[in-house]
Amino acid sequence: MRLPQNIFSSIFTLWVMIVFIGFMLLFLPLIIIPLLAGRKFSFIGYGTLYVWAWIFSFFTRIRYELIGRDKIKRNYSYIFACNHTSFLDAPGVRLMIPGEFRPMAKKELTRIPIFGWIVSSACIIVDRANAESRKRSLQQIIQILKQKISALIFVEGTQNRTNELLQPFKDGAFRMSFETNTPIVPMVIIGAADLMKPGEIKVKGPGKIKVIFGEPLYPNNFNESMAAFKEKTFQVMLNLIQKHK
Repeated sequence: MRLPQNIFSSIFTLWVMIVFIGFMLLFLPLIIIPLLAGRKFSFIGYGTLYVWAWIFSFFTRIRYELIGRDKIKRNYSYIFACNHTSFLDAPGVRLMIPGEFRPMAKKELTRIPIFGWIVSSACIIVDRANAESRKRSLQQIIQILKQKISALIFVEGTQNRTNELLQPFKDGAFRMSFETNTPIVPMVIIGAADLMKPGEIKVKGPGKIKVIFGEPLYPNNFNESMAAFKEKTFQVMLNLIQKHK
């Protein structure tokens, strides 16, 4: 006998939460301690996060199809400009980006039990309501890029809760690209919101999420025009979504 969809979704959501939190707790020391110990050991924390993301995908049957990884070079720093649609984006991002990187994360995420500890140790935290915090977080990412570590920025600023494929982009990623001469990699996530709507906890069921890289965009090709750079990135990401949706 087949379960009604709402009951199945509730049971599946519980299973997803058990896998998400359970393995995160299991791996917590191997994630947080190396990250807090500094650059010499931080690769262990990011490697453990990769294992956690793979296990999450395996046990929940939420598959992440990774497209375009050949477009970037290993051991090279980029600013990954990504859309944001769901809490299910996180495992896909970790599976997609090779090596170490530093995401920019909003302060509110640090309040989530367990997950917040990892966010605090692995991410650059920004209080979006505080201008000084925004300025400080941008300076932190600029320093990280100078150390040849990549950055991840959700360029819409928050999860997309509109009917549009993309929301207007914030300026931060493009300003940092010009200041550090770091290429931006357009990155889109497709299908996560179909399984788990923005801002919600309920997961409909197993499925496939696509994570896609576009070709890197170099700031010196835009004659220091941030508006043109931002518009080009927007169009590339929009085209990727329309092509692969």
